[in-house]
Amino acid sequence: MLDLFLQTVVNATYAASYLALVAVGLALIFGVMGVINFAHGELYMLGAYAVVYLYVEQEMNYFAAVAIGLIFLGVLGAAMERGLFRPMRDNPLGGLIVSIGLLLMLQAAVAMGFGVRMEHITAPYQTVIQVFGMEGVVIPLQRLFVILAAIILLGGLWVFLRRTRLGWAMRACAQDNEAAALQGISINQTARLAMCIGAALAGVAGALTAPLVRTYPYMGHSVIVAAFIVIIVGGIGSLEGAVIAAVLYAFVHTFVTTQFDGVIADIVGLVMMMLVLIVRPTGLFGTKDRA
Repeated sequence: MLDLFLQTVVNATYAASYLALVAVGLALIFGVMGVINFAHGELYMLGAYAVVYLYVEQEMNYFAAVAIGLIFLGVLGAAMERGLFRPMRDNPLGGLIVSIGLLLMLQAAVAMGFGVRMEHITAPYQTVIQVFGMEGVVIPLQRLFVILAAIILLGGLWVFLRRTRLGWAMRACAQDNEAAALQGISINQTARLAMCIGAALAGVAGALTAPLVRTYPYMGHSVIVAAFIVIIVGGIGSLEGAVIAAVLYAFVHTFVTTQFDGVIADIVGLVMMMLVLIVRPTGLFGTKDRA
């Protein structure tokens, strides 16, 4: 029984890691740009397919494929901000519709290029590490990579936002765009950087988890649903809230899945979101003003 509990904790930690990367990217984009990006799950999917193409089909080094996927999604995010979301800056509904259209286009493009079948990628590292000093509690090295990458990337983002001028500019724009502009901060540059970072975080999450899940053109659906639950529970626009809510959601979902099944776990996740909103409509760490 203790073995099962500890193994579930390990599994939940892995789930929280990649979910936090996706959710923080989504929260960052909304916080700075005010855009509800429904295509964010497809950026996760593109990160996974970057590994399918580069690592599997082109036989490139796995970590090089992940790095290229991260860069590619960052550039794509910047292009999305400039070409799609910037013209809709004063039209939130238009931005929402654009993101839904982009979602469908990306799904169709990947389905045409790779087919709709599920791809299974053999993990480059098959080693399994024993944890907690117990024989029945293990973590695959591939999952450990995801956890370490999430800690490094999210820690780096925290330092960037708190210790650099560009990070201060992004936080200022998240608090008040007009006041930030009056202080000489470029709203366009800040929004482009936020979209770039947010897309890259989603892409690297998909790239790192590609060998651990089945990749297919519609794999972003479940991820974006979970990410929206996380940012609503944590407080829309709150990065700290997104991380804490990702951990909370991942642990609840993983433990319920272990004891019952995934459908019940999805229902429990939605009920958890509803209860949080009833008690605190702005989320655990949200404020009445967009932060």
